[in-house]
Amino acid sequence: TLIFMVAGLYGGLFYAPTDYQQGESFRIIYVHVPAAWMSMFIYIVMAVSAAIGLIWRIKLADIVAASSAPIGASFTFLALATGSLWGKPMWGAWWVWDARLTSELVLLFLYMGFMGLHAAIDDQRNASRATAVLAIVGVINIPIIHFSVEWWNTLHQGVSDLSASNQGANPPSVWVPAVLTGCGVIGLYLLAVILRTRNEILRTEY
Repeated sequence: TLIFMVAGLYGGLFYAPTDYQQGESFRIIYVHVPAAWMSMFIYIVMAVSAAIGLIWRIKLADIVAASSAPIGASFTFLALATGSLWGKPMWGAWWVWDARLTSELVLLFLYMGFMGLHAAIDDQRNASRATAVLAIVGVINIPIIHFSVEWWNTLHQGVSDLSASNQGANPPSVWVPAVLTGCGVIGLYLLAVILRTRNEILRTEY
């Protein structure tokens, strides 16, 4: 994970060529885009785990869902913060009520609601059931985030320069660092969720 992260960020910050429109400001996408990817990916993992726990009553799935929520919230906050840093020089404002930005903010609220509801209910089984329903219902926000730039006229750019469909139009120096950073953040999530799940099992079972 550390090797992927260092290699990806170094390539994005120092090796990738300067964007002809955005200048050096575009380099923040090597943090922003992986964080945005993970904010949605982790929520899907959380919702699927919560559904498995709700339907088949697998306790480990409930723990994985609860352990994923703070990690996903952190990535979502990072995506929003780096998006604001990019938006100021590009749009002239730290924040606009753009469809993608607003739906990403809703995702942060979903994560916070999941964690708050889980902490508010003392009985672990009831807490898992309630948060599972919230997580499953909240999944509808994921396609809204992803397709918002296509469904509505937004300030946010459309298909990212780092997307698979654009890789043929860009040199490897542009998209390879993003792939490396993406692998790094996936590894970081797996490491964090395994450690948090292990600690939660130890806390509740022993």
